Amino acid sequence: MKVFRMAAVLALLAGPAYAQQMPNINLMQDAPSKTDDEKAADAERDRKYKDTLKKIPDAKASNDPWGGMRSDPPKAAPPAAAKSTAAKKTKTGATTN
Repeated sequence: MKVFRMAAVLALLAGPAYAQQMPNINLMQDAPSKTDDEKAADAERDRKYKDTLKKIPDAKASNDPWGGMRSDPPKAAPPAAAKSTAAKKTKTGATTN
């Protein structure tokens, strides 16, 4: 029984190694080369596409009022608040002995 188990383990380990040695077969046929007219049409289409991309305006900053409440850190730190000179208030109802 041990021999059967060992043979099964060796067969499972040899499978990926055998697959690497198989010949590389290309099932896709090569496409015929493009004519000069087709190449010129493609170049014109690409040029028009790039010109159109240049016309798109830049995206504006998000107007999200809850943006600072998310886990992402804020982009700009707010200015430090001025300390108030008011006297400290004590708790009411507290007794000291």
